[in-house]
Amino acid sequence: MKNLIDGNKIANRILRQLKSEALFLRSKNIEAKLSVVLVGDDPASETYVKKKKQACEKIGIDFSLHHYPADISKEEIIKEITKIQKKEKPSGLIIQLPLPKSLHTPEILNAVHPEIDVDCLTNENTGKLVMKTGFILPPTPYAIKTILKDLKINVKGENICIIGAGALVGKPLSIILANKGATITLCNENTKNIKKICQNSNIIITAVGKKDLLRGNMIKKGTIVIDAGISFKKNKMYGDVNFSEVSKKARHITPVPGGVGPITVALLLKNTITCAKKNQKI
Repeated sequence: MKNLIDGNKIANRILRQLKSEALFLRSKNIEAKLSVVLVGDDPASETYVKKKKQACEKIGIDFSLHHYPADISKEEIIKEITKIQKKEKPSGLIIQLPLPKSLHTPEILNAVHPEIDVDCLTNENTGKLVMKTGFILPPTPYAIKTILKDLKINVKGENICIIGAGALVGKPLSIILANKGATITLCNENTKNIKKICQNSNIIITAVGKKDLLRGNMIKKGTIVIDAGISFKKNKMYGDVNFSEVSKKARHITPVPGGVGPITVALLLKNTITCAKKNQKI
């Protein structure tokens, strides 16, 4: 399929480079390490944590998972995050999202030290993203930026529609692309005339987690479509895009699975190694 974007191919290219970097760090007696805090039993989260562990093993960096029940209190999880940072001293630490609704607060995300916040979700790193002063990017927006670069797409002046205004993808991605000179329409659940917005866009990026959200009649021929949404139905993974319909009209399109996901994982590890280098002043 000529218009298919192969996320695994791009991810493997990044991982090969990272394996060399991890070897270099070990030669300096520095161990890059990713620690993950997982709360509850969200299927998508468990899938991504498993992929992250496998990728860490593949390139030779340490991985640790800290899994807590969904009914853990805010105070207790913050105490655990503090303890992990003090005891393990990881190069990167992430709070796997989504958290249970009772816990989804900035206070928990801000318990992560900004210098090891490889998801870029702390207030400090979000501010640096806006001001273009950060040294790493959030992994999923970074993956989408990488895809566009791989396609040799200059986003300056392009009309780009982002469907989904979440903190992990939509909001930071809109900042990154706007900083590159793109014209961004960021759609949320209250946006009217999404179909018309999509049809007027050259690039559409979805990050909602709703099967069949984007249909073939919503895009014009030649649109670039990047699907960063994930949902599960009967243990099968789906993106936001109705692939069979949209792929007939898209100039380029990512599949799910095998599109944005593998690149996101690879770039999370790249952030982890970057933080290891920075914290050791390499």
